[in-house]
Amino acid sequence: MLGLLPDGMKATGSVELAGTQIVGASEKQLTGVRGRDAAIVFQEPLTALDPLMRVGKQIAEPLARRRELKGTALKRAVAEALEQVRLPEPDRIARAFPHEISGGQRQRAALAMALACDPKLLIADEPTTALDVTVQSEMLDLLDTLVREREMAVLFVSHDLAVVSKVTDRVLVMKDGRAVEEGGVREIVRAPREEYTRALVASARQLESALDLGSVR
Repeated sequence: MLGLLPDGMKATGSVELAGTQIVGASEKQLTGVRGRDAAIVFQEPLTALDPLMRVGKQIAEPLARRRELKGTALKRAVAEALEQVRLPEPDRIARAFPHEISGGQRQRAALAMALACDPKLLIADEPTTALDVTVQSEMLDLLDTLVREREMAVLFVSHDLAVVSKVTDRVLVMKDGRAVEEGGVREIVRAPREEYTRALVASARQLESALDLGSVR
């Protein structure tokens, strides 16, 4: 969907988003999907954000392209995008380069850029791995709130079952690129059927402070 498959790899099967068949779609069709229908937040915002561009300019790019905003309206939309991800001093953050703000602020800025054009689907690829535990928890709470407020779907990719149990409704367990087990998060965590899933749950149970099995969705 986002054109990130390694060279030489090809997708097969069927993936449909907002009425568009993704597998086999032309680059022109996919360009129409990106940002508007689907957006992504990566694991490490310091590498996901352009180090040579101010944060505000990077958020402005999809707004200018998709919503055709310019001038004062564009500047206001950038500030609103930063405010929506609970960033203080949005004007200062907008003027800053990525290295001039903290890791948590960078990840919120990356989230603001992804959500700027109100996509129907947000792909979150290990979005909290690079953050410390406290900031990670704040980021997960923010992500959960924004997804529900916007009635947006989120595809959350993670190896951390403790995190998965807090932010998802359904879980698809994969091993070596193949689906192993799928079900509601409560079902997967409390009564896994497959040996590989049971091993994941057992591993997470050793970190009870991180995974409160009594409070999963």
